[in-house]
Amino acid sequence: MMTGIVNASLEALLKVELQDSAGQWHEVEAVVDTGFNGSLTLSSAIIGLLGLPWVGRQQGQLADGSLLVFDVHSATIRWNGSLRIVEVEAADAQPLVGMELLHGNDLFIRVKIGGAVSIALSP
Repeated sequence: MMTGIVNASLEALLKVELQDSAGQWHEVEAVVDTGFNGSLTLSSAIIGLLGLPWVGRQQGQLADGSLLVFDVHSATIRWNGSLRIVEVEAADAQPLVGMELLHGNDLFIRVKIGGAVSIALSP
């Protein structure tokens, strides 16, 4: 099980472990975003620091309906005790965990400041 916390802005936060190009592990705090269909977003700065390989570009639709083209990178992450290779979209905003990464998991959020966030593999 993975755990996090609800912050003062009522965002569900979760720490995601990512492997850099040298094999070292780093934690990045991300907001759980059920409106984001992808796996993970990271800023270009974090992607550069980790040395994540570029995969290509893809178009994505934002919450306001506008379309943007995002650079996509590949990352190895630790997710519920297992290693996963995921696509990471470059977005210069707060990192997001999306529904593709949450697929096959149970998400619990106690929606209050300081509330618990937990993600466990679905039975």
